[in-house]
Amino acid sequence: MSKSRNKGGQGTPATVALAQAGIGFTLHPYEHDAASQTYGEEAADALGVPYERIFKTLVAEVEGALAVAVVPVAGKLDLKAFAAALGGKRAAMAEAAKVERVTGYVVGGISPLGQRRRLPTVVDDSALEFDTIYFSAGRRGLQIETAPAGLVRLTQAVTAPIGKTG
Repeated sequence: MSKSRNKGGQGTPATVALAQAGIGFTLHPYEHDAASQTYGEEAADALGVPYERIFKTLVAEVEGALAVAVVPVAGKLDLKAFAAALGGKRAAMAEAAKVERVTGYVVGGISPLGQRRRLPTVVDDSALEFDTIYFSAGRRGLQIETAPAGLVRLTQAVTAPIGKTG
């Protein structure tokens, strides 16, 4: 894996965070279809990567505070498990406009790295089963591939079983 390949204006706050931390990563650009609303699945299909290895970044409110969930696109976020991983009782998905304002990214291109404000983060523990995982580099049509341990370290994440199938 390269340290950083930011040629062609592909540098984002997420890639800068990885490069500054000295964590190796590879960028995977693909042609984003503006009509697509299933961003993670679109990335997996375009890159030929199993859905279990592409992770989506979701933002939810836990006890009134925003937090980040990183789960495989193959499933859904278990809101109750997510809240419990952060010591809360309930969680609800945050409004898209609020998420974009707080993270600095657009929906479909939200990266768990390089957000405007560091939010508590939980990475689904299935990520640890892979040598590398993929997640948004901070814009639609661009994925980062890196070791899950680097993502966990940089986001100071908790790992827990927060994904559910179906």
